[in-house]
Amino acid sequence: MQVSAYLKLSVAVALATIALKTGAWWVSDSVSLLSDALESLVNLAGATFALLMVTIAAQPADDDHPYGHHKAEYFSSGFEGVLILVAALAIIAAAVHRFWSPQPLASLGWGLSLSVVSTAMNGALAWAMLRKAREHRSIALEGDARHLFTDVWTSVGVVLGLLAVGATGWLWLDPVVAIAVAGNIAREGVSLIRRSVDGLMDRALEPQVLADIEATLDGFRHRAVRFDHVTTRRAGSRRFVDLHMHLPGHWSLGRAAALRTSVEQALTSAVPGLRATIQLLPMDVEAQAAGEGDPL
Repeated sequence: MQVSAYLKLSVAVALATIALKTGAWWVSDSVSLLSDALESLVNLAGATFALLMVTIAAQPADDDHPYGHHKAEYFSSGFEGVLILVAALAIIAAAVHRFWSPQPLASLGWGLSLSVVSTAMNGALAWAMLRKAREHRSIALEGDARHLFTDVWTSVGVVLGLLAVGATGWLWLDPVVAIAVAGNIAREGVSLIRRSVDGLMDRALEPQVLADIEATLDGFRHRAVRFDHVTTRRAGSRRFVDLHMHLPGHWSLGRAAALRTSVEQALTSAVPGLRATIQLLPMDVEAQAAGEGDPL
């Protein structure tokens, strides 16, 4: 399945879990189950927006966007983070009201059963989506997957809290669990926003990827071939590296171009999704510049 197919499935599952969790809240009148249902609404909005951004990111480069549209995925992750924070505030508001005005819970068994079913659906989908996100390096899909995992742990916390309410009769546990849920999902929202900002700011590639690039270049380094000014960045699922390759000045253009092609192919093989830009320079260019500057 493609990334977009997983997101379409996420939209369908979100609709199903909204129905299940709303039903769980309706039969039990539990504010913590209400918080769980609100989280599913955020899931639906996030998955829909992520699908839109992934569709835009897949568009080919054009005159206005010569490097492609890959950064669109970061908007998805940031938008989902903002939605999570809004949901957390709404949950806290409802929980505080219920804390000061506790209400008895009804049909708790049915409410918990519906919540458990929806949690199982979200957990299975989140696990599959996270694997696919790592395979395709899709931050939009990863953001939606991590959001679903947050929803899963939210639901687990709600179920455990309501079991404690049923066992002890302490109604104040219901809003307390809801506030704890809100804090957990707010933390995930802040994390998603931070990662989106990092991506939009052209963050360098991961240390392991940088190591792979250096190891590949080491295979070509020679007394007649050296590399410098290696800079990297990432944009959605795409990765970019720019560097200078210094060669003997007497080499023919054809020989230099052939070696550059070999280096580019080796880099793209070592790092999937990498786009390499290599500038050819004569070996003695910097030496001449330094010599001309000595009298100064």
